[in-house]
Amino acid sequence: MPDGTPEVTTAPGPVVSPPIAPVVEVHARPAGFLADLLTIAGRAIRQIPRDPAAVIPAVIVPAFFYVMNVGALSKVTNAAAGIDFKAFELPVSVVFAVTGVSRATALVTDIQNGYFDRLLITPVRRLPLLLGLMMADLALVMALSIPVLLLGLAYGVHFATGAAGMAVFVVLAGLWGLVFTGLPYSIALKTGNPAAVGSSFVLFFPITFLTTAFVPKQALTSWMADVATFNPMTYLLAGLRSLVTTGWDPVALGQAVLAVSAFGVVTMTLAMLSLRSRVRHR
Repeated sequence: MPDGTPEVTTAPGPVVSPPIAPVVEVHARPAGFLADLLTIAGRAIRQIPRDPAAVIPAVIVPAFFYVMNVGALSKVTNAAAGIDFKAFELPVSVVFAVTGVSRATALVTDIQNGYFDRLLITPVRRLPLLLGLMMADLALVMALSIPVLLLGLAYGVHFATGAAGMAVFVVLAGLWGLVFTGLPYSIALKTGNPAAVGSSFVLFFPITFLTTAFVPKQALTSWMADVATFNPMTYLLAGLRSLVTTGWDPVALGQAVLAVSAFGVVTMTLAMLSLRSRVRHR
């Protein structure tokens, strides 16, 4: 130093690095069966207004069917069979409104664009992937049955069971619509093909028309009466008609519930097997 003071040098010390935070792995946690179910159902319900082409015909066609049949056949059936055709035909039109309506086509879209496969790599449980869609279908078909029911009331149909019977009527028809969705869903999951799902509507015709859709069972020919005996819709229509015309009939309602349940065992089994097959191969 110029003033004679010795220069003091400081040796560099060791460089201390800041502590490294431990790496924390983030894993997605299952939300629970109910949460998965409500999430899938909520998404399906939100999609319904975006697809009016799948909803509007399901109201217009049964309503048109009811008006035309009542106008064309009321006098004939009233005279020949002694029945109130407006009341007799109302359950058929409501069944038309609820049968075959499902989100199966939307499920095929999810399969084709890869969204369904992306869901499979998440912790979401597999069963809600199908049951959530069916929950949305149940809400939809019950809503679709109400305008047709109101049309029948406007035509002068009176429920012998009152308002409670109307509620049971809508619920029973909705349950039928729900179990029928097992058929298009099983085809959707098995094929992933929209054309195949669309053609599944063909199954609606034998199940609906080989039954007591237009006349009582005793007025059918022998072979058709035999077929109608084994058709679950025969008992569904009988149960629905009992709510309208005869009052609370435990036998008719019990047979209707049993028929819907038996048909549901078949259709839901097919849908669950198709779901398991698709999940297994992904």
